[in-house]
Amino acid sequence: MLHSVTAHQASDSAVPSGPTRSEHDPMPETAVAPADTGLSLKEMARQNGLSASGRLPSLPEYTRQLVAYRHFIQAHASAKMTSALGNTKLGAVWQVLTPVINAAVYFVIFGLVLNTHRSMENFIAYLCIGVFVFQFTQSVVQTGTNAITGNLGMIRALHFPRASLPLSAAVVEIRNFLVAMVVLMAIVLATGEPITLQWLLLVPLVLLQSFFNVGLGMFMARYGSKVRDVKQLIPFIMRFWLYGSAVLYPVTMFENVLKGWQLQIVEANPLLIFIELARHALLENVVLANPPAVLWIQATVWSLVVGIGGYVYFWRGEKGYGRG
Repeated sequence: MLHSVTAHQASDSAVPSGPTRSEHDPMPETAVAPADTGLSLKEMARQNGLSASGRLPSLPEYTRQLVAYRHFIQAHASAKMTSALGNTKLGAVWQVLTPVINAAVYFVIFGLVLNTHRSMENFIAYLCIGVFVFQFTQSVVQTGTNAITGNLGMIRALHFPRASLPLSAAVVEIRNFLVAMVVLMAIVLATGEPITLQWLLLVPLVLLQSFFNVGLGMFMARYGSKVRDVKQLIPFIMRFWLYGSAVLYPVTMFENVLKGWQLQIVEANPLLIFIELARHALLENVVLANPPAVLWIQATVWSLVVGIGGYVYFWRGEKGYGRG
């Protein structure tokens, strides 16, 4: 009898009454390579689907990663807009007020004090177009330069394609520019310009300049992470670029002081080209630096070269961001 009870208890103890350790903490599946295979470490890693830690992904693979993180880019851009304007009383109104105030200041100095407006039919619209288009690129350059250095904590804590940061900064400025364009068109109408079919040219123009700005922002993001002092030079560089882009005065003034190859270099300035195309779309009887067909070809070339080149340049430095 004692023997039967003992056997029964032994059989009960063999059956677990609750979850076992293996159910709570399952052992991860692993693959152990035999030591006598004669394969190199690289070949063994390839057979088991392993890759080197910190490996630079190929450009197509990197692009697919960015597409997969598109929701993160949008959310990060929205968060930046909220944090930048959330503590101000006017909030998003500053997206419009900033270029309007800049245009007003330039109009007082160049239009009234220097009498530049007398040589043009609609100087107010001419000036506002230049200021709004130039500030679009200027804002992307400024925010792009700080895209890496201003987010080192996030970069060191999380794993994501680093191009998401300058991309989200560019998305913020693209949104701001679209709002500013509505105000710009209202200013153009208020100064007596009619609505024409040429206004539709603004759509491809905004796309080209946005692609140009994204590449330029990525270039500045990587360069700014390597050369921290460039951030201090950006205001002076952009001011020099402003005066060389015919923002504040007629583009024909360059012809009075420059000839030959010097004039060709100035007229090949990408921002001058984008501004000229915007004026061609919104204004009637405006004198351009080159025929519209030439300007469109130049704008397309600049957008492709800077857009793709800036993206590749940033991708090449992906492994080094946040280190050192």
